[in-house]
Amino acid sequence: MQPKNNKRTIRAWAFFDWANSAYNLVITSTIFPAYYVAITANEKNGNHVTFFGHSFVNTALQDYVLAGSYLIIALLLPILTAIADYRGNKRLFMQFFTWIGAISCGMLFFFNKDTLQSSMLFFGLAAIGYCGGFVFYNSYLPEIATLDMQDKVSAKGFTYGYIGSVILQLICFVFVLTTPFGMTKAYASQLSFLLVGIWWIGFAYIAFSALPKGSPNATSHHKNLIKGGFIELGKVWQQVKRMPVLKRYLSAFFFYSMGVQTIMLVAASFGAKELKMDQTQLITIILIIQLVAIGGATLMSRLSDSYGNIKVLAWVVLIWIGVCIAAYFTTNATEFYILAMVVGLVMGGIQSLSRSTYSKFIPQDIPDSASFFSFYDVTEKIAIVGGMFSFGLVDDITNSMRNSTLVLCSYFIVGLILLLSLLSYQRKVAATA
Repeated sequence: MQPKNNKRTIRAWAFFDWANSAYNLVITSTIFPAYYVAITANEKNGNHVTFFGHSFVNTALQDYVLAGSYLIIALLLPILTAIADYRGNKRLFMQFFTWIGAISCGMLFFFNKDTLQSSMLFFGLAAIGYCGGFVFYNSYLPEIATLDMQDKVSAKGFTYGYIGSVILQLICFVFVLTTPFGMTKAYASQLSFLLVGIWWIGFAYIAFSALPKGSPNATSHHKNLIKGGFIELGKVWQQVKRMPVLKRYLSAFFFYSMGVQTIMLVAASFGAKELKMDQTQLITIILIIQLVAIGGATLMSRLSDSYGNIKVLAWVVLIWIGVCIAAYFTTNATEFYILAMVVGLVMGGIQSLSRSTYSKFIPQDIPDSASFFSFYDVTEKIAIVGGMFSFGLVDDITNSMRNSTLVLCSYFIVGLILLLSLLSYQRKVAATA
């Protein structure tokens, strides 16, 4: 086993975030949503599109596809992570999902009005590849960093992700804005999707070259692979049930993640549909969010040293409640720019701090960290399913994404109540200790 806090290993680990965050920025946040809304816009038909014989509001279909993808990965990950721990091959699973995501992004190069159905399937597969790789990536955190370093290392990963994604976004932005070599804006957007796939798989191999493949955690190797995976997963579940702080934290994390992750996935579509912002404006806004998020991740890490993780998370969730209310009343690009800066500040912080908080609450120095992190990631993915589906459903019924923001606000309120409850429980435990 490699020693913890090794600078080379941590840097290589962070480069995986550098690699796959390009997908999160270009595909889910900026160029793809704007391109998708542009080619599916149909005011005469209420912006409806036909997908395998069924009619949907265009933005709602995008939400449903993402929700379906996250549901699939939520069902698969408990099995896959348990198998990875059982066989000690989680790096191989990281590579598998990375290839799925990168190839799917490359196939979006062919996305046009005539390929809507197949392209949306690749859009969904790209999400599965991103999520699938990320759970195994997360599970390395307690393996490469000691308890006192996990907040900083987690923040480092997100910082690398924001920087890497911004660099590729700027490259794609140049193509979309200037349309060099006689290419159209549509072709420039499609080329961006291809570049994401190449960037993703290329930089991911920096991580693959340095991260350990994983340590087997099985008493015998003659067990059926699937059965062995479920056995290991069952052992982890029994441990989680005996950890009241972890159970309470996961409940709070579930509800506020329904809001956080959904906002990140629909922000660009909201600007394009509700505020009629063009692609250049949307890319600028998302870049602002990413750049501010770099500082946000570092700031939250430092605040947690002074005030504690749960207290800082509660304050951040309170800010998210304000973001949802403000989004409902936002009417122009200037207001959206201001809101984007606030979102950037709390987005990086809540993601980084949520991951490191969970990492601190689970047992340290265990061989089955991937199975433990599957609970974290499955909780997050099911939260995204609920958040995206409810957001899309309200949008589909009312044809207004503004109404959907109020639904997200209610999720944050529940998450805040649960975090405050956890704080109260921790104080009681400390008082009786």
